[in-house]
Amino acid sequence: MNPQEIKDFLKSIKGTDIEELDYQNGTNSFYFKKGAVDIEAVPVAPAAAEPVCEEESTLVTIKSTMVGTFMSAPNNDKPPFIKDGASVDKGQRIGQIEAMKIIKDVTSSVKGKVVKILVSNGQSVEYGQELFVVDTK
Repeated sequence: MNPQEIKDFLKSIKGTDIEELDYQNGTNSFYFKKGAVDIEAVPVAPAAAEPVCEEESTLVTIKSTMVGTFMSAPNNDKPPFIKDGASVDKGQRIGQIEAMKIIKDVTSSVKGKVVKILVSNGQSVEYGQELFVVDTK
């Protein structure tokens, strides 16, 4: 397959629910895996030590939807994207995940204050793993 055929093929499966594909035909082969980094905002259950009613909870977790290595800064010479206690806006870049030399931004899906960063720089992360806790008050 030439590069244009591959591009056309990938466009044709873009709207499908195909997540992963391993194609082999004679000497030609390629592996494809969708790498979307959509971040979900899911309410966090309050800790047992803090008797907070669920209706009053304003904490949400930001989760990863891909497997890779979490990076808290663009490189070792730069400061982290975000720190505990910092304010964050919806859509703001708060980290990056690298997988197979492809770097995807992790962006906040909510506006609020970062209560806790649950992963450290260079840590491997899994699909659905909680990365940040944000208070949306």
